[in-house]
Amino acid sequence: MSNASRMPTITPATPSSFLRPPNQAGAPTPDPTPPSQSTTPRRMDVVHEEQMAGLKAIRDFLRLRTSYDVLPVSFRLIVLDTTLLVKQSLAILVQNGIVSAPLWDSAQSKFAGLLTSTDFINVIQYYFQFPDDLKEIDKFRLNSLREIERRIGVVPIETSSIHPMKPLYDACHQMLRSRARRIPLIDVDDETGQEMVVNVVTQYRILRFVAINVKGVQQLRKPLRDLKIGCYENLATATMETPVLDVIHLLVKKDIASVPIVNADGVVLNCYEAVDILTLIKGGIYDELSLTVGEALLKRPDDFAGIHTCTLQDRLDTIFDTIRNARVHRFVVVDEKKRLVGILTLSDILRYILLEGIDGGENS
Repeated sequence: MSNASRMPTITPATPSSFLRPPNQAGAPTPDPTPPSQSTTPRRMDVVHEEQMAGLKAIRDFLRLRTSYDVLPVSFRLIVLDTTLLVKQSLAILVQNGIVSAPLWDSAQSKFAGLLTSTDFINVIQYYFQFPDDLKEIDKFRLNSLREIERRIGVVPIETSSIHPMKPLYDACHQMLRSRARRIPLIDVDDETGQEMVVNVVTQYRILRFVAINVKGVQQLRKPLRDLKIGCYENLATATMETPVLDVIHLLVKKDIASVPIVNADGVVLNCYEAVDILTLIKGGIYDELSLTVGEALLKRPDDFAGIHTCTLQDRLDTIFDTIRNARVHRFVVVDEKKRLVGILTLSDILRYILLEGIDGGENS
């Protein structure tokens, strides 16, 4: 069990130490092909053919392997009963260094969904709209979360799951359909017919599994500028002086999981992520939401993996290299001066490798 702890003392003026830019260990590297060669029609045709062959190899692999195959040889699974207090569940997540957990309805003996950072953001939004109820916060239980969603008018996240022996390809498509970044594996006991939570598979775990086992990823040599994946317009941003509560409102309004932190020149300094909120409210006290982003970032745990960046010149094969070697949930796309250009999420990558070229005649 690992406990969250404070970051080593640094000043908010030097947050860029969290960044993992291109050309450093574990980060994407630019396409070494000289521009004069990469822009010739013949060269482009060859690269496109190799790209499509690589995508086909990945899809064939996903069809042959099951969701269970992604799981490590040994693992720890934490399942939370829906009668647990929200405050207690938060402490369990933080103490165990996890950001989500399956929920179990003991009254009906069945899987009841996933507890994620979105649920805690909803609790914050609830008490922002109904401040007089703040005194009741310690009494809220996990089975009250749906009522909180109803009160604040948010659409409940789809409760999606899949059998562990189903093809990994099916799990990926189900994640895209439900816009979920993780999917629980639910088995059924042959004798009792009762559901059993086996584990939870994340987009990162799937893409890393692909990066390790599929040689076809090395054929994905088109640069990002040609792939048209990711978000590059109407980006939500904040500064080191922005109150955390304002960032939370941005996360909800834009329906996103992170907000890039930039300076006055648009240079990326860091990212504030939805999961960072768990650290701030881990004691069940919501006073620290008034902190600035710069102050809040100092409370990240010592093992925080950092923010990974890439450029439009980086290729998908080198991005998969990063996914294989480091825990990554998104890439901040920057230009040569480290200014914000866009955001590339693992959802964007998963959608591309599953759907690119399908309408062009490849069998789905």
